[in-house]
Amino acid sequence: MRQVKGRALWLGNAGDLRDARAVTAAGVAAVVELADSEQLAVLPRELVRCRFPLSDGGDNPAWLLRLAAESVAAFVRAGVPVLVCCSAGLSRSVCAAAAGVALAEGWPLPEALASVAGAGPADVSPGLFVQFQRALGG
Repeated sequence: MRQVKGRALWLGNAGDLRDARAVTAAGVAAVVELADSEQLAVLPRELVRCRFPLSDGGDNPAWLLRLAAESVAAFVRAGVPVLVCCSAGLSRSVCAAAAGVALAEGWPLPEALASVAGAGPADVSPGLFVQFQRALGG
């Protein structure tokens, strides 16, 4: 789990969700899960949880991508500490977090991606990135 510099926004993977104490100790109040093949993690009741089963493969409905991005943006706008996670924490989480930052802060998606990806390792699926761009109208 790694924090995006200057934001109450963390990126993580499915393994991070297995350590709910570390998640809550970081101050996270909401979790956005994006893995389409992971089982739901057992999380404390006080955490807000959103789940959007996304695929890196390129066949996600635009409405689902937009809803995931808008959810992250709502948490960012409200200053709610949020963890965005997927299976490995390298593609879907990075893309959705960047899309949320782009919407919340009025940035172009490529610039938001560069900012979010600067938090650590990233291996963004080009197809998924294009899908998010289309879903956001860019």
